[in-house]
Amino acid sequence: MPSNASGRSDKNDAPPLPEPLRVPVADSHTHLDMQAGTVAEGLAKAASVGVTTVVQVGCDLAGSRWATETAAAHDAVHATVALHPNEAPRIVHGDPGREPGGDAALDEALAEIDRLAALPQVKGVGETGLDHFRTGPEGKEAQERSFRAHIEIAKRHGKTLVIHDRDAHADVLRVLKEEGAPERTVFHCYSGDAEMAGICASAGYYMSFAGNVTFKNAQNLRDALAVAPRELILVETDAPFLTPAPYRGRPNAPYLIPVTVRAMAAVRGVDEDTLATALAVNTARAFGY
Repeated sequence: MPSNASGRSDKNDAPPLPEPLRVPVADSHTHLDMQAGTVAEGLAKAASVGVTTVVQVGCDLAGSRWATETAAAHDAVHATVALHPNEAPRIVHGDPGREPGGDAALDEALAEIDRLAALPQVKGVGETGLDHFRTGPEGKEAQERSFRAHIEIAKRHGKTLVIHDRDAHADVLRVLKEEGAPERTVFHCYSGDAEMAGICASAGYYMSFAGNVTFKNAQNLRDALAVAPRELILVETDAPFLTPAPYRGRPNAPYLIPVTVRAMAAVRGVDEDTLATALAVNTARAFGY
């Protein structure tokens, strides 16, 4: 393992390769465009430990186009396309140094997402949803309008809806009920509790667990994981974010999925092969590949 001059591991060092999984699984949500190294290198490293498929997620127009191009070039990559919930208010209201675009600009961006969603290598529409943590009340209207549009796009193209839900559980569930959720809906980086897991299960929504399920202060996630139906759980990295313990704070990547899978298996009281088999089947079903 690389280390700094003092001999201690540096927070920017990549964590070591974990012991390979015996049953291959998929990383159901990653951002290869934000990770170090080439796509080919990242995929090879992941495959070496049993992570043989990744879902590359778009968060804006440029990232969504990149996702479609990358999925077209690599059989192990599937794409999703979307405007992230925090992107919609930026388009409408503008960032510092960026002119506001208004509703027409958001409509134009959504039209491009609609076009990309029709491509065969695109398996999902997302990450979309609501984020009440980073966007204040002034951005809620744009977020919700964008979320509703993404739901319609996903249903019209028969694609999976991938939801970003941060501090917005009730509103996300409300909009899904009002619009009618697509046949396949995934709560990425599931952040609810056991009670919400029951609500999601009754609606048939998939719950994708990330590295934060290993964090000491995340008992609510472990409680949810313990009660979620086996056929509705997925695993993801959300890399380069949410690196699992004991590597929290260092760069995440798909090759670290085995660390989270083993933690999830312990929570559910099953062996890792049993869980990995279910995760592989679930991800293929969830994204229709």
